[in-house]
Amino acid sequence: MTRILKMRLVCIGLALSLTLLGLALPASTRAENVLNMSFPTNIFVFVPCADGGAGEYVDLSGDIHLLFDLTISNSGNIHVKSHTNPQGVSGVALTTGDKYQGTGVTQSEFNAAVGMETTFIDNFRIIGQGPGNNFSVHETFHVTINANGDVTVFFDNISVDCN
Repeated sequence: MTRILKMRLVCIGLALSLTLLGLALPASTRAENVLNMSFPTNIFVFVPCADGGAGEYVDLSGDIHLLFDLTISNSGNIHVKSHTNPQGVSGVALTTGDKYQGTGVTQSEFNAAVGMETTFIDNFRIIGQGPGNNFSVHETFHVTINANGDVTVFFDNISVDCN
């Protein structure tokens, strides 16, 4: 399973869990709920431009910061916004021993009333020593579903770049 898919599933799972929790609250207590936390991560990422273009795996570890905001109005409209970014994520390439830094930000928004709309934007970068071995992934995903359950907008644009 790719890192992007895992991150999307985590965000969707958190959104659904917090939404269900918010809906379980009495209407008078429904408002804004914010989760602000960091958790450790350890991932292996294949950097295709590393090692002179031969590519290699990089073992990254550090913290991922998560800011998650859930708002449920008294009328039942739901808005969820998440923001995640690496903090102090660094690692070493398994073949060359080159040092790398993990940077970027992932944001998503989810709105639901009658129908649903969600947008997911991911910028993930592995920055290496020297020229030509930086790796960037950018994804913009969006879906809109109208009140009849019809998908009216859908796109998933992914770009990968070595520089």
